[in-house]
Amino acid sequence: MKFGLMTDVSAGSRAGAKGFASAQNLQTFGDYICEAEALGFNSVFLVEHHFTGNGQVSSSLSVLAYLAGRTSTIRLGTSVVVLPWHNPVLLAEQIATIDQLSGGRFDFGVGKGYRPHEFAGFRISPDEAAARYEEILAFCKQAWSTRERFDHRGEFWEFDDIVIDPAPSQTPRPPIWVGATSEASTVKAGRNGHRLLLDQIAAPDLIGTRIAQYSEAAAEAGNVVPPQSVAVNRALRLVDNDEDLRRAHADRARQLDALGAQTGTRWASFTERGNLPTGTAEEAVADEAALIGYPEDVVKRLKVLEDLGVDYVLLADFSAEPDSLRTFAEQVMPHLGDD
Repeated sequence: MKFGLMTDVSAGSRAGAKGFASAQNLQTFGDYICEAEALGFNSVFLVEHHFTGNGQVSSSLSVLAYLAGRTSTIRLGTSVVVLPWHNPVLLAEQIATIDQLSGGRFDFGVGKGYRPHEFAGFRISPDEAAARYEEILAFCKQAWSTRERFDHRGEFWEFDDIVIDPAPSQTPRPPIWVGATSEASTVKAGRNGHRLLLDQIAAPDLIGTRIAQYSEAAAEAGNVVPPQSVAVNRALRLVDNDEDLRRAHADRARQLDALGAQTGTRWASFTERGNLPTGTAEEAVADEAALIGYPEDVVKRLKVLEDLGVDYVLLADFSAEPDSLRTFAEQVMPHLGDD
């Protein structure tokens, strides 16, 4: 099992009061990721969100370009670039540049967007999200796979006589990762030969189902699924005493409430996908997904995922501390067959 980080960055102090303590301070973030690299973490994936008002650094590609110069082995990914927000030419150029700077370590995670206030802020109709997403993703694939000049005539974008410079380091392009929360999106990822990002809220049994659906769809389409093609996001909080455990559960409940507020729903609405038990936010501590507890408890939960076929986990460590990374590397990783 390989491990990466799923995180974001704050321009000011950590954003724990807002419910997302995983936001690292911009001034220390590079050191944090260098520590993760030294400890054997496989990757870091950065989120993209806008208009939060809590100091979040929304330009994830800028941060990843900085990290390309600070690191040498850890993979650098997005989870996700929200394609409808972006000019496809500028996006393709930025990503190819980061792939070159990093020596071919970029992972391109993409999504359609889901927060109503972001669509409103960009003055883009949510009804256009799927079509914009498909056009921009197809454009990037074409732009990175050809060195010939080409024209583009789409529903939303038109370009004449263009070529993307530089070309990406990886051939024919960086790996494409797509987020999936339904059977339809999971099957589509397998059929298209994309890699799969699964969310931090889905219960283990649902994760196992999604992996089976993805693998079956990929096989039917003749696509080879290499190891670590499915990344499962999990919230992490390691503790060393019962009082810390109580606080961690309370923080998790606040996280879920904050997520519900930002998406325009209550956290309990996730039960529609079979992810969380019904009830109050406090009862969220009973969910099976979060890796909250003593190291030995976290090992047990990860072994459940391992038995379901999970070989790649992205950790949203909401302590956001290097000590937590070290504890995880020393007391958890050795028990999960990290080959």
